[in-house]
Amino acid sequence: MPLIAVCAAWAVFWGSWSALLPAVKLELGVSAADLGPALSAVPVGAMPAMALTGRLARSRERTALLAVTAAFALSVAGVGPAGSLGADVRTVLAAVAAIILVTSLSVLTLRVERGPVASPEHGDRGRVWRTAAVLGALAACALIIENAVEQWSVLLLEEHRGASPLVASAAPSVSMAMLTAGRLVAQALPRLSLRTMYLVAGAGGGAGMALAGLGGHVWTSPAGFAVTGLALGPLVPALLSRASVDDPSGTLVWGVSTISYTAFVAGPLLVAALNGGLGLPAALAVLGLLGLPLVARFAAERP
Repeated sequence: MPLIAVCAAWAVFWGSWSALLPAVKLELGVSAADLGPALSAVPVGAMPAMALTGRLARSRERTALLAVTAAFALSVAGVGPAGSLGADVRTVLAAVAAIILVTSLSVLTLRVERGPVASPEHGDRGRVWRTAAVLGALAACALIIENAVEQWSVLLLEEHRGASPLVASAAPSVSMAMLTAGRLVAQALPRLSLRTMYLVAGAGGGAGMALAGLGGHVWTSPAGFAVTGLALGPLVPALLSRASVDDPSGTLVWGVSTISYTAFVAGPLLVAALNGGLGLPAALAVLGLLGLPLVARFAAERP
């Protein structure tokens, strides 16, 4: 339960942040293209942290999780004052920070079981990293699309579809709900192969983004985001599961996670660049092309 609570608190932050982005953009007086580099700041800081935390936290996992969750709460609380944002935005962020801080206390009840840690054979390291590069790149294709929905869907509906803030804020919620549904369905179908997931994620995710970006109606975009979430949902957990099975030492999981996380750096920058020349609706539709490498992987793997 403590891990579920921490993950839920993380979700509360991202859901709130997505809904607040139009207000943040308006108060800062920046364009969508200007917002892209700022949205890349979080993953830029997270990547070296991911590379170091696993080693530094070994044998101190509970303490490390408590510390970083509490620090995360404090950083969220500091966003509003540091950015000179309005009172409404600061209030929401302060409430989210309080939720995260309280949730961090649940980590004290977490039981940590220790065991021997395997390490890959010296001769296998090259194979492990080649596999990590492939799986990480495929996961990155999915995560760029997922991140775009989280960060830009509310802006799309408010500024290009004329939706109210309430309706617009439902877009990432619908997408994440369907993403969760997709993962639950995959969990209930143990015979569903990773190869099939490549096809579903590539074709469904790409089509969903095209529908969301190019569909002109206020309800068409959320429908497209829902299709995207349902199709992409199972893929990244399945890739990480495959990595953990192929390499019990955890090196492959770490490699796939780190490589795929570059999506959160590249995604906002890519959307910002495309937005400058195409506009936000077309920029999001173009991201659907990232489904093509997944379909290609499906075609390349043997049944």
